[in-house]
Amino acid sequence: MTATTAVNRFLRGQEVGVVVAVVVLFAVFSTASGNFASGANLQTMGVDLAQYGLLALGVSFVMLTGGIDLSVGSVVAFSAVWSAWLNVHAGLPGAIAIAAALLTGATIGLVHGFAVTAIGVPPFVTTLVTLVMARGAALAITEGFPIDGVGTAFTDLAQLRIAGVPLPTLIFAGACLIAWLFLERTYQGRQVYAVGSNAEAARLAGIRTNRRIILTYVVSSSCAAAVGVLVAGRLGVGQPSIGTGWELNAIAAAVIGGISLTGGIGRVLGVAFGAILLVCINSGLVILHVSPYYQQIVLGAVLAIAIVTDRLRARTTERKQR
Repeated sequence: MTATTAVNRFLRGQEVGVVVAVVVLFAVFSTASGNFASGANLQTMGVDLAQYGLLALGVSFVMLTGGIDLSVGSVVAFSAVWSAWLNVHAGLPGAIAIAAALLTGATIGLVHGFAVTAIGVPPFVTTLVTLVMARGAALAITEGFPIDGVGTAFTDLAQLRIAGVPLPTLIFAGACLIAWLFLERTYQGRQVYAVGSNAEAARLAGIRTNRRIILTYVVSSSCAAAVGVLVAGRLGVGQPSIGTGWELNAIAAAVIGGISLTGGIGRVLGVAFGAILLVCINSGLVILHVSPYYQQIVLGAVLAIAIVTDRLRARTTERKQR
């Protein structure tokens, strides 16, 4: 693909809108406050981006198949306290505790996938159950109190800077690259889109739809577990109250980035910029001393616009196919 072809494809794609919105908002907030574009604030935004971006990336996999994952915020909290407990109270080395938390996250996703495919439980119900149970497990492990004293493996992972760029930001960039290569450059990735577009047609075409659906839930929960580890390192504690409502931010970033609520449509580039847009909005409003209550209103308005845009785009596509 030539550079000209790539540019033309980008300009015709649905991601161009969110990219332009990011550029405009960045310029507006930078003009309104010199602190917005400062090195310190950009680093903070980079760490925030890693958290929200990884969640959005994981949720987008599930949404591409026409599903939904409401559990990621609670999985973040559970993974944070579980990894901290393994490190502090069970005495496991930090690296092993982190690996165990990631493995636990993948297992949660595996359970979600089997419940949806083998048992036929709707994704909304399946992940809603985990939303409640994982949050309860986090509170049960800690009895409501943070777990202090996590090892340097956690803090190094969350606070290390490479050439001034936070390591979590680089992890997010690497995850986006891997996701892009998988979804757009592999046969299995294209099958994920096929399942979301028409699961029955995909099954009749010989695609193992259940395996693809299970894979997406594993990716989503694994990303949430990774975020939990990063947050534990950033705070230096396993905090059971973190992640409340983060599933909504993740879904919002995915939808804003062009992931269709009905499945089968959306790209990694859009998800990344959807997350960047939310981080810009949150950071800009904080720097401008806007009340947190109004921040939620702004987020809701942005999500509403994205949902309406998604539905209009879906109707336009349906009309063209008739």
